[in-house]
Amino acid sequence: MSQDFVLPDYGGKILANLLPSIAARLDGRTPVVDVPEAGRYVVLLVDGLGWNVLERHADHAEVMGSELERSLRLTCGVPSTTATSLTSLGCGVPPGRHGVVGYTFLDPARDQVVNALSWEGGPEDVAAFSCHGTFFEAMAREGRPAGAVSLARFADSALTRLAFSGTNHHAVEVEADPEHFVELVLGALGDHDVVYCYERLLDHEGHGKGVGSWQWLERLAHVDDLVAELSGALPNDVTLLVTGDHGMVNVPEQHRVVAEAEPALGGFRHIAGEARFRQLYTDSDAVGLARRWQEFLGDRALVVTRGDAIDLGWFGPEVTARVAQRIGDVLVAMRGDWGVMSEAYPGEYSLVGMHGSLTADEMYVPLIALGPR
Repeated sequence: MSQDFVLPDYGGKILANLLPSIAARLDGRTPVVDVPEAGRYVVLLVDGLGWNVLERHADHAEVMGSELERSLRLTCGVPSTTATSLTSLGCGVPPGRHGVVGYTFLDPARDQVVNALSWEGGPEDVAAFSCHGTFFEAMAREGRPAGAVSLARFADSALTRLAFSGTNHHAVEVEADPEHFVELVLGALGDHDVVYCYERLLDHEGHGKGVGSWQWLERLAHVDDLVAELSGALPNDVTLLVTGDHGMVNVPEQHRVVAEAEPALGGFRHIAGEARFRQLYTDSDAVGLARRWQEFLGDRALVVTRGDAIDLGWFGPEVTARVAQRIGDVLVAMRGDWGVMSEAYPGEYSLVGMHGSLTADEMYVPLIALGPR
């Protein structure tokens, strides 16, 4: 395993263990993740809020930055990407069990690459595609239903059904309006002991303008203002838990390799994942394909077969047979600030910030606890 990579802490401080730990606190049991004791909890997931990037730019986030020293540092799962992390959070299990193994990945039943966010290429029957129920559904069966606050258009998306089934959705109609957002959270708390909320715009600025850009820094400050306003408005018995789904790395133009432009990188039938974590599917020799990619990329990447990745524990201590078939025959985890682009995904060429690999900048996320008072 590369020394500059971070392995997911599936048995300990990881995003997938957050909801089970909250439930343990509410039930008087010992949690895996040491969340504070409280009567109710609000989980605010800020897309793209990595530990390292927050630490570097803490002067632009007065509240979150001042709390970082007292906060827990969690890992996300592999790959370090939104669809995988949200499903890990919502299901309370690693990717090897819940089956959302990337931003894009192969559905072997239809030989079709699925985009887990847009659901392009995805099957109509989302329930049949699901490999694991959500933790919210389990909580509801125990008489503890949860609320969810996110954009109205996410209410019935495929990813919401895979990761957040069992929640009662409170729709954000006006994005980036903190008063509206706080009002929705307070309303959800009226009927629920646990409320999940989602904020996406930091990730949006990171992808489009880059981490550390003035647009990203301005958005970080706005997120911090939201955290302050939300924390101040919550009842005394509530703990606000602020976390992220992944960090981010800026990938410069000179560090972008185009797979289809390099003869040495041929031999795949499907290419999926994203520039920082490619998944290759082949009908030929996966070991030979991995060797060719590793020889070409050298110290710019770690290239492994599916079996190697499973043995390394990238997708969790258990990978079911059904989920294993969705994982690439060959996985390409980029080091440093390198990326492998693909002509199959032209939209990626406009991105500045990227994520998906196992570097510390991408894998570590904060867990900032505010309250109860």
